[in-house]
Amino acid sequence: MNPIIGWGLAAIGVAAAWQAYGWQGVVMAVSVIVFWLLIQFSRALRVMKNAGESPVGHIGSTVMLNAKLREGLTMMQVVAMARSLGRQVDPQADTWAWADDGGSEVTLEFKRGKLVKWTLVRPTPASP
Repeated sequence: MNPIIGWGLAAIGVAAAWQAYGWQGVVMAVSVIVFWLLIQFSRALRVMKNAGESPVGHIGSTVMLNAKLREGLTMMQVVAMARSLGRQVDPQADTWAWADDGGSEVTLEFKRGKLVKWTLVRPTPASP
């Protein structure tokens, strides 16, 4: 969700709680907002903990990751799927890559925090 929309909805919720229940409503609305933020923080920590247990830029199967990718995913969602932090290919273009043991590599490009395109490169098989 867009942060501006999220904070706008939170402000509307606090205002509606004030109108309906006074200061008790504001306390409840702020409690709900803080609880939501704690859930999001906990989720981010869990994803990073799982990703920290794997080598950077390594994944079990790039083909499986490639099959799960879709436009608009955030980096947090991709890291959760890959269970590994990506290797940064180009910081200016916000390009990241993951490789597997078979030599395949999937390269992802993000714009404004969202996945816009990705490519899967598989090694050519050796001719007999």
